[in-house]
Parts: sequence; structure tokens; C-alpha cells
Amino acid sequence: MSPYIASQANEPWSRIWCDTTPRHLAGPGDPRHVTQALRAGGWKSVGDPDLPHVVLASPDYRHSLVLEPTPDSYSAWWRIRSGDWHAAFGGNTPVEILAGFTDALLRPAPKEEPDIWPTLQAAGWTVERDGKTQHALHPDGITTMERSAGLDSDWFSWTAVVAPPTGLGGQHRLWSAYFDDRTPRHLLAGFATALVDPAPVSRGRWDVPHNHLVKQVERGAAQGDQLAAAHEARLKASRSAARKARRNAPSTTHPAPAPAAEVAVPAARGR
Repeated sequence: MSPYIASQANEPWSRIWCDTTPRHLAGPGDPRHVTQALRAGGWKSVGDPDLPHVVLASPDYRHSLVLEPTPDSYSAWWRIRSGDWHAAFGGNTPVEILAGFTDALLRPAPKEEPDIWPTLQAAGWTVERDGKTQHALHPDGITTMERSAGLDSDWFSWTAVVAPPTGLGGQHRLWSAYFDDRTPRHLLAGFATALVDPAPVSRGRWDVPHNHLVKQVERGAAQGDQLAAAHEARLKASRSAARKARRNAPSTTHPAPAPAAEVAVPAARGR
């Protein structure tokens, strides 16, 4: 039997968990919701265990994920990269919303690219177009998703931003996400679907960035064994999705080369 060593990993068994809404204001959550699901889908850890970060690579090395927590909530803690595109997510991005994106990496790509805007409109967001910019605003007035290009450029990118008011006439960015325009649309659709999902997420009592912006209900919230069972079911679904994707993938003679630059750079950086 392994000795008990107190750490944040033990907290699911000792904390009081609450159903927390809305999810996009609930704070980051447990990163294992994302990392363990990818590992269950066949992704491998290729980072340096002596450095405080996580580096995962897909089985074919086409995709990589880097988690590097920083003290600055404006920084990109999560970075996901392919040979053609990349995405980045701030530290307070709820893992359940990020998982909408990463879970889609484990599933076969659809034959037709989905449209993002109807998903937001169906959830009550206001979608507008102004020249080269398409903009969607959440009913709360502080959450946006946008596809835009610079005034002197035709290079488009996507951003999602949650910026509550400071009370002093300004805004404080809670979290943001960035996607370059080459990001496959089914991945963006997975992110958007998770973003507007009204289902509550589990967070510890008061373990949220802005208590006044969320509602936490203890009654009926999953606790202890229930949370563990739900997570195990999630990992099982990830394994199943990955097997299905591999069966449907076109056969290749050789796997893609390992993403050396993505792996080597974080490992060489000091803290």
C-alpha cells in the first residue's frame, strides 16, 4: 500500500463539492479532466518530469499539448499545436470547456465542417458581422467569441474572452482562448458546444475566481466516489473514441515525426 502524502490530488475525497453555474465563470478545475482523457486516448507523456509542466504527444505525433502554469492569468497556460495550426488557453479556462476542444481530437473528423455561429445563437448569444469581423456576445455581456483579422491583414484568428467589470470602469480578463484560422472547425465546434453547455460543473465551495458571478449549490452535487466513477467513465469513453478514430483513419506506412521543437523548448526553459 502506498503511503499517504497530502497533496491537491487528494482533495476530491475531502472537499465539499458544489454544482457551479455558469460553467464559463467557474474557474479552471482539475487539469486531469483534460490530461488523463488524452492519455486514455493513447497520448504519451514526453515532457521532463523534473520541470513543473506537462507535455503530451498524440500517438502519431501530429499533435502536442503543453500545460505550463504561470502566475499571470493573462498568460497561455495551455498550448495545443499541430503541424498546421495552434491554439492557446489562459489559466482560468474551465477544463470542461477546454475538453470540448481536446475531446474532439480523439474522435474522427466529420465529413463536413460544422458552422460555429448557430451553436452560439441557439444558446442566446447575439451574433453580428462588421466588415471582416464576426462577433458573438453572451447574454451576460462579458463573454465574447470573435473571428477577425487585422486592419492591414487578411490573416484571421479566433478569440474567446471572458472579461468581468472591475467596478472601476474597466475590465479584468478572467480567461481567454486563441485559435488560428487553420484550426479544424470541428475542434472549434467542440469548444463552442462546451462553452454554451448549461450543465453545472463541480467545484469546491468558494473555489472560484469570482464568487459573486456564480451560483454554487451543494445539495445534489456529486461527491467523492461519484466524482471518481464519473471520471472513470469519461476515461473509458476516451479509450473507445480513440479506438474508433484509429479504425477509421487512413493507413500510413510511417508515423509523423515527433514534435521535437514543441517538446524540447519547454524542457530547456528554466523556472
